[in-house]
This record gives sequence, structure tokens and C-alpha cells, in this order.
Amino acid sequence: MRDTSQNETKSNGQILGEMSRDNPGLLILQAKRVFLLGLLYAAGLSVCLNLLQLTMPLFMLQVHDRVLNSQSMDTLTMLTILAIGALVVLGVLEFIRALSFQAVGGAMVRRLNMPVLTAAVQASVDQGLSRATQSLRDVAELRSFLTSSAVSAPLDAVWSPIFLGALFLLHPLFGLIGAVSAALLLCGGLVTDMLTRQLTKEANQTNIEAVSKIGASLRHAEAIEAMGMLPALANRWRGLQMQALASFEASGVRSKAMSSITRSLRYSIQIATLAAGAYLVLKQEITPGAMMASSILVGRLLIPFDSLIDNWRQWVLAIAGWRRIETMLKADLAVRQTMSTPHSSGDIVVDKLVYAAPGLDVPIIKGISFSLSPGEVLGVIGPSAAGKSTLARLLVGILRPTSGGVFLDGNNTYLWERSSFGQVVGYLPQSVSLLEGTIRENIGRMADGDPYKVLEAARLADIHEMVGRLPLGYDTPVGDGHLTLSGGQRQRIALARCLYDRPRLIVLDEPNANLDAIGERALIRAIQHAREDGAIVIIIAHRPAIMQVADKLLVLENGRITQFGPRTSVVPAPVAGERGVAAV
Repeated sequence: MRDTSQNETKSNGQILGEMSRDNPGLLILQAKRVFLLGLLYAAGLSVCLNLLQLTMPLFMLQVHDRVLNSQSMDTLTMLTILAIGALVVLGVLEFIRALSFQAVGGAMVRRLNMPVLTAAVQASVDQGLSRATQSLRDVAELRSFLTSSAVSAPLDAVWSPIFLGALFLLHPLFGLIGAVSAALLLCGGLVTDMLTRQLTKEANQTNIEAVSKIGASLRHAEAIEAMGMLPALANRWRGLQMQALASFEASGVRSKAMSSITRSLRYSIQIATLAAGAYLVLKQEITPGAMMASSILVGRLLIPFDSLIDNWRQWVLAIAGWRRIETMLKADLAVRQTMSTPHSSGDIVVDKLVYAAPGLDVPIIKGISFSLSPGEVLGVIGPSAAGKSTLARLLVGILRPTSGGVFLDGNNTYLWERSSFGQVVGYLPQSVSLLEGTIRENIGRMADGDPYKVLEAARLADIHEMVGRLPLGYDTPVGDGHLTLSGGQRQRIALARCLYDRPRLIVLDEPNANLDAIGERALIRAIQHAREDGAIVIIIAHRPAIMQVADKLLVLENGRITQFGPRTSVVPAPVAGERGVAAV
């Protein structure tokens, strides 16, 4: 059984290695490199595309100046064939450039999605789901932006001098009109940015805050509905929405106004170009074909600048999304080992452990030390807010210690590669939640679990018969929108997930909070079985009955150990909600 688990660990370790192989700075640098390489490739294609854009004005020039004067059908036929061939090549290159941006978007998503998901999970431990889910949305929106037409507008604008040079070749006056026009549109873009950047930023932040708050509230829909809190919450959400809407509307009005001004300016410039061309034709300084070609060239010269102004907001939002992703990766992507570590059966040593939450000056855990050997069961008790749940998170490597550390068989539990660590550890958090999937998948930790191990864990948690009475047995879907389970049922399924594959370290945070007497007896039997199997079991609980199975007790008060030793020799002072523990 262990050999199979080792192979599973190696395979899962390779998957997690892709998530955290690189440190955040290197990962961000590699993502930027992917974007820049794709941009350079697209820029090279843009040179050819912009040269081929000269097909129409050149065709117009030749038709007016040669075909109409010579009345040559052969010349017209040849020019038409060449023009159509050039336009076919133009279409093919446009398609290739679009595919290149799509490839860049896909490459960035493949490179970022797993690290961002990892950072989001880690961020949600301390900061809730709002920031985490927003970063996941940012990755999808970044890909959508990279595959849109907005990203190609600057590349076309960069190569606009091709058309400007062609205008100067036709006549210096056309070149002057084109240069002034491009400068005016570029200034219009800068003015648009100055008028809308701050408003767009405020509106986006307010909208993110509104969506995250309402999303967090909806997780408590039963309490909201039962106690009539919906009107008050709706007023709060509506206030944030109105604030965001006002900023979006103000930004939109300014952006649309500038867009209308620049578009009218572009049309006026084209009319001015035709008028100047007609004047030059009358003066016999250019041919009628040159007049028509100049009008097309000026229009083509100004299109990228007009597109830049129209798509300016998309660029601002995309840059803001990238900065949030970058901040998330730098702040929350934990750097851990990528080498899979074999199953461990050694002692767990907590050495001078200190943990201070971000933004707090006073540590929650204050220099505690203890050790346990395989086959020992430790009960952790103490008053509320003593740091018991924080200690549980530190033991299983969720939180990074401020100083000191937790070591299982000499391996740092925080730095341990997550997939192989999951094969060693079972954790039942205080807040029990089942993931979207079947009961079998939840017990098997969302992997394609061994059915024998799933059944073994279910029997250890004494839920095999309970699951057999459900509509689809182990294939019964659970999670949001599926079968409604009682709190005790959910806790016992989560206990089976904790016991899956016989972990060597088991940490149970309030494991009997929702259990009845039958469930509590099943829990005690599971703990006794784990002890006989050589596992280290750590129980955090207030109810005294569960502590009967403990070999040792640890009393935690205000983040410090006040007593630690054999269960029969530790007599903690009873506190509110914990009376009876002293008699354990």
C-alpha cells in the first residue's frame, strides 16, 4: 500500500512542482518574458501587415494614373490580380497575428493559473475569499484582453510612420497634415487618460469591494433570511453599487466625449486632405490618383490612434488586473520545497514557536515548545482566543511561523512539499466544509482515490452504513446546491477524509462540536485505532469526554503553555464553557 502511495505522491508532486517551482519574482519575470516575446513576434508581423495596407492606396493611384489614361485592360487585370493576392496575404497574416496573441494569452494563463490558485488559497486563509477570487477573475480577464483587438492597436500605431512616409512622398503638404493629425489624436488619448484614469480606478475598486462583500454575505443566506437582514444588506450593497456606478458613468461620459471629438476630428482631417488634394490637382502639382491615395493613407494612418482612444479603458483595466496578480504572487505565494518527501513516522517537535498575524504587534503564539512520539495522543485545551486553532494551523503548515518551527521527523511542516505532506497529515478544521463533488471524492481528497482506502476511512469514521442509506451511496453529490447533510454528517465525512490513507499526523480541531453521543463514541474509536497504528494525534476540544482518550494534555492560555504532561497529572483551572475538563 505504501509503495502505491509513494508513486501517487511523486505524480502529485510533479503537478504541485509546476505550481510553485519558481519563486514569485522569477515567475512574474517569466510571465513578462512570454508576453514580450509574443509582442515582438506580433510586432514583426505588424511591419508586413502595415506594408500590405499600402495595397489599396497604391492600387487606387495606379488605376487613376495609368489604367484610365492608357485604357489598358491588361494593366488593369494584372493590377487587380496583384492587389487581390496582396490582400489575401494580408488576411493570412492578420489571422496569424491573432493566433499569436491567442497563444500568448494561453501561455500566460498556463503559467499563472496554478501559482495564482495556490496564492489565492493561501491568501484566503487569512484574508478571506474576496481577494483570492478577484485574482482568479483577473487571470481570465487578462487572457480575454490579450485575445481582443485592443492589444494590437499600439502595434499598428508604432508602424504608422510607414503611412506618414508614403504621404510625404506623395506631397509634403499631405505629410504635414498627417503628422499634425496623428499628434492631435495622440494628445486626445493622453487627455482621455488624464480625465478617466482615477475615476476608472476608484470605480473598479468599489465594484470589487461590492461584489466581494455580497459574495461573503451570501454564504450566510440562512441567517440573513431568518433574521430579516436582507433589506439592511441590500441598502449597503446598493450604496456601494451606486458609488461605483457614479464613477463608471463619469469616466464613461468623459471617455465617450473624447472619443466623439477625436472621431469627428478624424473625419474632418480626411475632408481637409481631400480638399488639399483637390487644390494640388488644380495647381497640377499632383495627379487625381495621388489625391485619392492620400485620402486613404491619412485614414489608415489615424485608425490606430482612434482605436487606442476607444480601447484606452481596456488597457487601464488590464494593467490594473496584472498589478493585482503581481501583488498577489509576491505577497501570498509561499515558497516551499518542490521535492516530494517520503512518508514519515518520526516525532513531531514544536521548537520555540512564535506566530504574529500580519498587521498585529502582539504574537498569538508566544514561544511554545513540546514534542510527541508516534502512538501518542495529545489533548489541547484552554479558554477561547488562547490560540488553539492558530496552533493547529501552524502544526499542519497552513501558517508560516514568525520564528521557530514545527518539525515532523526533522522536516519543516511549512516548507514541506504540499502533495507528499498531504499523504502524511490528516486535518479536521474547526469550520467543516465539503468540496463540490461526491462523498467518495471528498473522502479521497478530490483525487482518483483507491476505493479500498475510501471504504477503510469510512469504516474508521463509522459512516459506512450512513453513506449506504444515501440516495447514491458514495456517489452522492455534496456541496453547494446538492444534498443537504446535517452538521454531524458533514463532520463525520470530513473525519473520514482526515483519516484517509492512514496519515502519520492527525490534527483535530473541535472534532466533536456537531456530534451526538454515537458520533462521539465513533470518533474515540477512530482516535484509538490511529494511536494503535502509530499515528500522532492532536485533539483540540472543549468538551471533556473526548479528552479521556488523550495520553497527554496541553493547557494553552494567552498563546503560552501553562501546563503540559500526562493527562492524569494536568489539572487546568476550569473556565467558562470548559467546566469538567479538570476531571479528565
